Amino acid sequence: MIQDLSSHHFQNEYSYNAPVQGDITFIFAGRDVLVKKHEGEITFPKYEDLAHKEVKFIYLFTIDDAQYYLADIKGQQIIEGYNFENINLLRTLKPQHVAFAAVTAYHLFNWYRTNQFCGCCGKPMVHSGMERALCCNACGNVVYPRISPAVIVGVTDGNKLLMTKYAGRDYQKYALVAGFCEIGESAEKTIEREVMEEVGLKVKNIRYYKSQPWGFAGDLLLGYFAEVDGSNEIKLDEEELSEGVWMEREAISPEGDGITLTSEMILHFKNHMK
Repeated sequence: MIQDLSSHHFQNEYSYNAPVQGDITFIFAGRDVLVKKHEGEITFPKYEDLAHKEVKFIYLFTIDDAQYYLADIKGQQIIEGYNFENINLLRTLKPQHVAFAAVTAYHLFNWYRTNQFCGCCGKPMVHSGMERALCCNACGNVVYPRISPAVIVGVTDGNKLLMTKYAGRDYQKYALVAGFCEIGESAEKTIEREVMEEVGLKVKNIRYYKSQPWGFAGDLLLGYFAEVDGSNEIKLDEEELSEGVWMEREAISPEGDGITLTSEMILHFKNHMK
């Protein structure tokens, strides 16, 4: 999955570091990220590309010996050779640890962008010099990065796995039932509710599989498997899903994307759950 960095060391402790030559920066605009494409390779601006421009740098984290920053460019300053591209390109970016860095940076970019003013008194928020937090000097409110828990569940019926497709989204590959945890709800209760709401099924024997930070949406995804309890007749919520089918193990594609928890869980069912 995208967060599996192999031999690379991810250090996300906050520090008030100043950028130096060679440090990598991420510049976002909505759901676009600034990149340079050259001979099939994608790179991000480095500190030296921005050092003579009016830029605000925010330290993010370190991977191995490389430091990563958010960069906020003032005005319409042009960086020669770079253009904005949709963040979906990060799904296939190599090396994978740089893709993970960019997705995690996007998560933090959205948090900084949506917390510029205090939710209690409306005054401007300022960066804490002690930790990764935004503080209001007027009323003392402190805000930390938001991480939203969500579940993904592989519902099984013997040799079959419940496969779904989203309604009204660009992503049209097969996925699994998923949804956000609501207030006062455990992950297990979320699974029971989401499966009933989306496909009209009851489940039993809920088992935890693995988790995944998913910076594209600011989520922490919690993966589970569960067995259908009783009837396996699907009653599709067509506002959420365009398709829901029971797929035999042999009919599942042997290829995964190597990025998502959903893909790994589908292949885990195909190859390891007998």
